[in-house]
Amino acid sequence: MRHYKSIFGAVLAVGLATSAGAQDMSFFRIGTGGTAGTYYPIGGLLANAISNPPGSRSCEEGGSCGVPGLVASALSSNGSVANINGIAGGTLESGFAQSDVATWAYTGTGIWEGKPAVENLRAIANLYPESIHLVASAASGINSVADLKGKRVSLDEPGSGTLVDARVILEGYGLSEADIMPEYLKPDQAADRMRDGAMDAFFFVGGYPAGAIAELASQHDVKLVSISCEDAPTICEKYTFFASDTVPGGTYEGNADDVKTLAVGAQWVTGADQPEDLIYGITKALWNENTRKQLDAGHAKGKAITKETALNGVGIPLHPGAEKFYKEAGLLK
Repeated sequence: MRHYKSIFGAVLAVGLATSAGAQDMSFFRIGTGGTAGTYYPIGGLLANAISNPPGSRSCEEGGSCGVPGLVASALSSNGSVANINGIAGGTLESGFAQSDVATWAYTGTGIWEGKPAVENLRAIANLYPESIHLVASAASGINSVADLKGKRVSLDEPGSGTLVDARVILEGYGLSEADIMPEYLKPDQAADRMRDGAMDAFFFVGGYPAGAIAELASQHDVKLVSISCEDAPTICEKYTFFASDTVPGGTYEGNADDVKTLAVGAQWVTGADQPEDLIYGITKALWNENTRKQLDAGHAKGKAITKETALNGVGIPLHPGAEKFYKEAGLLK
């Protein structure tokens, strides 16, 4: 299937080039995630918003409000790590990544420890929050992170971003893996264990409502546990990629009240070698009123992508083109 998509893209490019004549045309790839996830459809919306192929009607005439001559495409990938590797290796112009993964890659820490730091990584925008969930069995008596001491807790699989985030949360509340009975399972496996009475709590990082948690909550009494910078200020002081977040009451059965938590942003990143004018134009197109309409109508997470939160939790340098736009927009001094 991917082979046919590639052929279609080549034919489209030839057709556009022929119709455009001497007009300049450039291509811009956005690495996303699996086709069943959120990154891929959001990538498609943004690719459409920033594209303005040669010969298109102008924005003022009701046509595309993207970058003149630009043809952008959203490519399915394995997600954050693959996209950052693609940018570093020159096979992608940009991609989506969790803010924590982007920060680790840039600094050569966390899951990037022992690998060469991706020092040319730059941010275009924070898009939407991926919330840190700490799910506890109601029968466990866990009401805070501190209550995890001595409990059976799944921190997710080795090599996952969730595992590193979970360790950071534990540290912020004065705990370590030695203080709990840790397990290293995927969230759906941890949910199965909790359903069977063999797991007290587990961590999950992702947008809400999360399917595995919603299904568990419909069959088992669970409690979403609060995580906040007010309770553990060293977390947000030390790790700038975290942003405050709230899971609304009623998101999960049996949890009627809002729950404070932290989030890592799903962020749009690129390489420092991309031209300043190009990234400025892309950033400007991203926050155009026409793009706002497309995001609101195009996907459930689209409404969460706002200019006001574009810099939330960004732990790597902005691309100079993006920085120029945010200064003009009054979002940066």
